[in-house]
Amino acid sequence: MDLPGKARAHVDSGALFTELARLVAYPTVSDAPEGRAAVQAYLDEVLTPALTGLGCQVTQHANPDPAGGPFLVGVRTEDPGLPTLLCYGHADVVGEAGQWGEGRSPWTLTAEGDRWYGRGTADNKGQHLINLTALRLVLAERGKLGFNLKFLFETGEEIGSPGLTEFAAQEKALLAADVLIASDGPRLDAATPTLFLGARGGVRIDLDVDLRPGGHHSGNWGGILRNPATTLAAAIASLVDGHGRIQVPALLPPELPGSVREALADVVVEAPDATWGDPRLTPAERLYGWNTLEVLALGAADVDRPVNAIPGRARAVLQLRYVAGTDVDGIAPAIREHLAKRGFPMVSVRTETAFLASRTPVDDPWASWAKSTLDAVAGRPVALLPSFGGGLPNHVFTDVLGLATLWLPHSYPGCRQHAPDEHLLVPVAREGLVLATALFDAFSSAPPTPRR
Repeated sequence: MDLPGKARAHVDSGALFTELARLVAYPTVSDAPEGRAAVQAYLDEVLTPALTGLGCQVTQHANPDPAGGPFLVGVRTEDPGLPTLLCYGHADVVGEAGQWGEGRSPWTLTAEGDRWYGRGTADNKGQHLINLTALRLVLAERGKLGFNLKFLFETGEEIGSPGLTEFAAQEKALLAADVLIASDGPRLDAATPTLFLGARGGVRIDLDVDLRPGGHHSGNWGGILRNPATTLAAAIASLVDGHGRIQVPALLPPELPGSVREALADVVVEAPDATWGDPRLTPAERLYGWNTLEVLALGAADVDRPVNAIPGRARAVLQLRYVAGTDVDGIAPAIREHLAKRGFPMVSVRTETAFLASRTPVDDPWASWAKSTLDAVAGRPVALLPSFGGGLPNHVFTDVLGLATLWLPHSYPGCRQHAPDEHLLVPVAREGLVLATALFDAFSSAPPTPRR
């Protein structure tokens, strides 16, 4: 049986399900104190044996940031003259956000039709298990990989990857490689194999209009006392209009590069609301190549039990999802200046950056190699996305380690990651294992590409 056939058989035999069930059973929630013990057990009992089984020397490293958990690195060196592949995954999952349907437990893998339910099935245990399995299949077939392998696991991606940037900077020699191949996030859709080259970043924007303690009677004071809720609503509308279009040029990238526009020309994204967003851009360009400003939370007083009073304070949390090229350091000053010019100096602005935006150029030789390899195996064009719509620590690999980054997701947009009933879709997992196996198998003969 050829490698693609062996990959399909591994899924269809139930072997992947059995192994994933064991991984899901570890409640590795990174933002809960009780999750730390599960994270450590997952590293010791699951990932270390998996990497050792691939012939890796495994080391565990303390996190330079006390807010984060440890890092695990496996290194298999076949020949210093061979190319070196760096892989990445994260061992942690999010906590619970409501009840799972049909009495399902998030820590028990449950098969229902083509869906395997369980926390971490899509984000990220199922995805890094597929890649580990693909490497095992290649090694078993060849008796060697034909390249050097490094695999980095972190344990705090769901809380913003604390310490990962510092760790990578300290351990550049340990993590040195020719390219990163990793899996996270969803495909374009369930039917379309996808390769993406980077990720949008995220900036949280807190707006606060704190004018006075307590409320004041709306009849006795209405018309002469500034309303913080009305002020805040107008301030937000001056930043992003009622159709989702950003109104402040400083919150946008300088341009949509021609290479990005070309890469997204054939990418079809079904927009639920055709009137939402910048009409000059296609839905794919808005989602994968441009910035969006969203209101995540907005409040004043008690909306469920309002009283006849002008509130004293109103607050909102916004989020800018941004692509590479945006002046992140200038966001807060630009918003303050914009609001002051429009008569809203009383709106305080505080920003906090999560993941930074970064991407490998669309015309990078590694991107061309990966797409042509995957196209041939998939038997149809693989979607090439300049950036993933969400956030990932891609900048650590591009900006700190100087690597081209290739992300091959093994999930799909409807997987419900971070929500109840997270699941892995079996057809996507099966094809994902075939694609990952083929890509790793082809890596040993990839054309030499100078390191950055």
